[in-house]
Amino acid sequence: MNTPHPYTVVGAGAIGGTVAWHLARAGHPVTVVDADPAHVAAIAADGIVLERAGRRLAQPVTAALTPEQVTAPLGRVLLAVKANATRTAADWLAGHLAADGFVVSLQNGLNEPEIARQVGADRTVAAFVDLFADVTAPGVITDGGAGAMAVGELTGPVTDRIRALAADLRAWGPATASDNVAGFLWAKLGFGAMLTATALADDAMADLLDRHRQAATAVAREIFRVAAAEGVTLEGFDAFEPAAFVAGADPAGTGAALDRLVGWLRTQTKTRSGIWRDIAVRRRPTEVPIQYAPVLRAAQRHGIDAPVLRALLGQLAEVESDPAGMHEDRLRALDRLAALDRLTGAAVPASAELSAGPELSAGPELLSRSELSTRPAEPA
Repeated sequence: MNTPHPYTVVGAGAIGGTVAWHLARAGHPVTVVDADPAHVAAIAADGIVLERAGRRLAQPVTAALTPEQVTAPLGRVLLAVKANATRTAADWLAGHLAADGFVVSLQNGLNEPEIARQVGADRTVAAFVDLFADVTAPGVITDGGAGAMAVGELTGPVTDRIRALAADLRAWGPATASDNVAGFLWAKLGFGAMLTATALADDAMADLLDRHRQAATAVAREIFRVAAAEGVTLEGFDAFEPAAFVAGADPAGTGAALDRLVGWLRTQTKTRSGIWRDIAVRRRPTEVPIQYAPVLRAAQRHGIDAPVLRALLGQLAEVESDPAGMHEDRLRALDRLAALDRLTGAAVPASAELSAGPELSAGPELLSRSELSTRPAEPA
C-alpha cells in the first residue's frame, strides 16, 4: 500500500463512513467525528460495520469522537456532513485545523466556497463522490454498490497533494485526480435532480425514472443550461452521460442514454435514494434545497428559466412536511409541466399544483468557472 496517512472523517454517515471503513482497512489511521452520540458509541465499541452481499464486516478505527471530544489539531480532513450542515462544520473546523491541514469536501452539492471562506482557499480541496450506501443502524452502513470519485484543487492543475490524496482514496474505489471537479459536480447536480424526483413516490428509482422520462430529462436539461452559462464543461461518471441531456441533444440519443442509466440503476442493490430515506425512514429535512439554491441563483443571474426544477423543489418541500403525501401523481404533474415547457419553449411558471420552491437566499455560493478550473480530468 501507499505510505499510511492519518485522516479525520467528519460526518461518518453513508459517504464518510464508507470511505473511513476502506481507508482504515487499507492501514491508514482514521479518526471519525460525528454529532450522533449513539453512532459514535457504536463505532468506538465495534468499529464501522459494513454490510455487503449479506456479510457484515467490522473495521476498527483509531478513534470515534463527538465534536466536543476533539482536542488535537486536524491534518487531512474528509468532510462528509450533509450540505445543510456545511457552514456549522466549516466554522468548527476553522478552529481545529492544523496549520498544514486541509479539508476535502466529500459531499453532495457545491459546498467548497463556504468551506474556503471559513478555512481558506489554499486549505480547501474540491471533490466529487458518487456512491450508493445507507446508514441502517448506529455504526452500521449498508453498501449499495460502487460509484465514482474525483478530487482536485479549487483552481489550477493537479498537484502532488491531489495525486497523493487520490492514491489513498483508491482504497475505496476508482478515485481520480482532476482539474475539472466542477464538471463532475454540475453533472451530478443534474443526475441528483433526476433521483430527487423519484423521492416524490414510494417505488424503485429505476422504475420511476423509466416511467417519468419527460420530468427526468427536463430537470437535468434545465440544470445543464445553467452549467453552460457558467462556462462549466460537464463530466460523465458511472452510467450517467450528461451530454445526452443538454439542450439541443438528439432525442433518440437522450432516450438511449436514459435506457442505459435505468439499466445500470437496476444492477444496484440500493433501489431508493438517500433523499427518499431521509423523508420516509428518518423523517428529517433533506439537504436538497441547499444543494440547488446556488443553481437557482445562477439561473436568475443568467436569465434562465427553470420551472421543472422549481416545481420539483416545491413538491419535495410538501413531501418533507407530510411523508404520507408521497405519490406518483406528483411525478405525473412534473411530466405535464415538462411537456408544456418543451412545447412552448417559453417561461412556464409553476402552477398552483406545483409549488415554486425554496427562497434563493439559502445555501453556499456557486462554484463557477472563476472558482474551479474547467479542464478535462487527468488520471493520477
